[in-house]
Order: sequence, then C-alpha cells, then structure tokens
Amino acid sequence: MTPDEVAQADAERSAEAMWAGDRASQGLGISLDSVGPGTATLSMTVRDDMVNGHAIGHGGFTFALADSAFAFACNSYNRATVAASCEIRFRRPTHLGDRLVATATERQREGRDGVYDVEVTADDELVAVFVGRCKEIGGTLY
Repeated sequence: MTPDEVAQADAERSAEAMWAGDRASQGLGISLDSVGPGTATLSMTVRDDMVNGHAIGHGGFTFALADSAFAFACNSYNRATVAASCEIRFRRPTHLGDRLVATATERQREGRDGVYDVEVTADDELVAVFVGRCKEIGGTLY
C-alpha cells in the first residue's frame, strides 16, 4: 500500500471505531458520508423535532452536526482527540426537511493540537461556519 492508501485506511478504521459508539450522532439521524486523513463529511435532515418556536431549525442541531464532522476529521489519524474549543457563526436559518451537509477540513495540526474548519450547507448554500480546536488525549481508537 502507498502512504496515502495507508492514511485513508487508518481514517476509515478510525471512523468505524468511533461510529460504533456514537449514539448521539446516530440518534440525530446523522450519516457519515465520507472520511479521509484530516477530513470528514456528515449529513443530517432537519426533522420536525429539530424545529424551534420560530419555525426554523434549532441552531443546536446545526452545531451538533458540525461538531460531529469535526470529531471524525480530527480523530482520523487513530489518535484519540477531543474538542478544546469550538465556535459557530450562523449564516442563514435552516428549515424542516433541509438536508444539511457538514464538511470538516484540517487547517492546522501540530503536535497534539489541531484546528479544523467546518462548513455546513443546505442545497449548496452556506448555513454555518464552525471552527474547532482539538487536543490529543493519548490512546488510539482501534
């Protein structure tokens, strides 16, 4: 296997190990669409129990989707990693039935620390921008 193939295989095995225990993402109906070294794409449809009193998608669910994409991206090296801080900026509301897609991309990884950008879209329109900072805590996923 080439180094790129090994890195991809590690990312896929790491995602499988994380997904097996991720009841939160599964319970929200999130699907793991793709993963690679330092990147992940997850998606979710806004359900009726995710809509707030303004008849728009509750921002906490958008955040949860972005956070899950961040988690799968920063754990894609088979090194146990957790969030150190996160922030989100909402660009437009979501609505019942919207299919949200969160794509996480590694911006920087140095030592035990990393920074990841996540874009959340609906129908290819930007919904939110999320930045997550992570810290490796030791150990592996599989």
